[in-house]
Amino acid sequence: MMAFGAVLAVAGCAAPAPAPAPPELVTADGVERVSVDRASYATELRAFRASAFVLGSALLTDGRDGPSGNVVSSPGSLLVALAMLRAGASGGTAAEMDAVLQFPAARRDEAMNAVLASLEKFDGDPGSVDEENPPRKPVMHAANGLFVDRGVPAGKSFLDTLARHYGTGVYPVNFSDEGTTKPAMDAWVNRNTGGRIKEAPAKYDPRNTFSLLNSLYFAAAWRAPFDPNNSSDLPFTTAAGEEIDVPAMHNELRMKYAEGAGWQGVDLPYADGFVMRLVLPERSSDAAGRPVPADFGPAKLTEIADALDAARPASVQIQLPRWDHKSSFDLRKVFDSLGLQTMLNTTEDFNTIQQQMMITQAAQAANITVAEKGTVAAAVTQINGMVTGAPPEPERSIDFNRPFHYQVVHVETGLPLFMGTVADPR
Repeated sequence: MMAFGAVLAVAGCAAPAPAPAPPELVTADGVERVSVDRASYATELRAFRASAFVLGSALLTDGRDGPSGNVVSSPGSLLVALAMLRAGASGGTAAEMDAVLQFPAARRDEAMNAVLASLEKFDGDPGSVDEENPPRKPVMHAANGLFVDRGVPAGKSFLDTLARHYGTGVYPVNFSDEGTTKPAMDAWVNRNTGGRIKEAPAKYDPRNTFSLLNSLYFAAAWRAPFDPNNSSDLPFTTAAGEEIDVPAMHNELRMKYAEGAGWQGVDLPYADGFVMRLVLPERSSDAAGRPVPADFGPAKLTEIADALDAARPASVQIQLPRWDHKSSFDLRKVFDSLGLQTMLNTTEDFNTIQQQMMITQAAQAANITVAEKGTVAAAVTQINGMVTGAPPEPERSIDFNRPFHYQVVHVETGLPLFMGTVADPR
């Protein structure tokens, strides 16, 4: 099925009833996930943080849908998916991705391996979580899926990289069989998000030959839960300037607090391993009195992160509304806004993945629920591609499998500098 080079081992992987079982998961025999030390990649991890800020800012600015202005996105999921795609990029696309996304100059896949390994300390089954009572020990489940068409070879070096650093195998499918393949992909999404997202976010296209998926699922209780008896309706001024009453939670606890030019923020801690970073911009309006959106560009996000990372815990009284939001994104629009035109249009620079492959679709779905007991959130990022034509068949074929003649010829003069016969190549 694929130019894989190694003997393939097949491991069964079935979704719980009633969801349909996914296709067989194929992994490379002898290609094991590499163990890395996160402490050895401090520079690369800071670069990935900058990459996430670039992506997050673009999602907030260009990817929102719906009139309310609410946005929930996952720059983390998008970052992992793009890092996997970058593992199969070359030429101008590779250079463009590195420059625009601020990827590490070296050891990119190794560093992402370190990121994923760090998250795996909190891995768990999303389907086992009682979302009405988020767990004290956070569940942070990350999954990578690669669906490839059985009829189109996938590059061995690309698949080996995903296996070594992303723990990713391959689901061989027939994209033209929508009745089988779409339910299988949706079942993968549903299972890895605990049912919070039911379907793969990109519209199904039977012409695709490649689909890369990343999902993130998060569920965690606050370190100090909000008392539901202290929740009450309080005024909230919307982005449109309208004042409304919404249920608000109240608490007083020690947490990191920082402020800077035009903002103040806190790191509200979960029970272990994670915080919710909350940033309140100063009120700002234009000459007509209309609210002006706050700046959450990459530079501002870096400033906020550095300030809160360095902050000391303080006693903070916090009032926070509950919310339950979802968003979807056309990521091709986001990529275009970032300036990734080469990546979007190349038919050559992803030959390491599939010959003459181009990106056809990219989408993300995300949702989040924040309440007195904690937070539950999920996101799926999908990047699809198709070959733009069948790989060209060679016009002729020649196998040097018997004695042959050879010359080393100087092209400009036609002079044979060396000449000989190979009768036995041993």
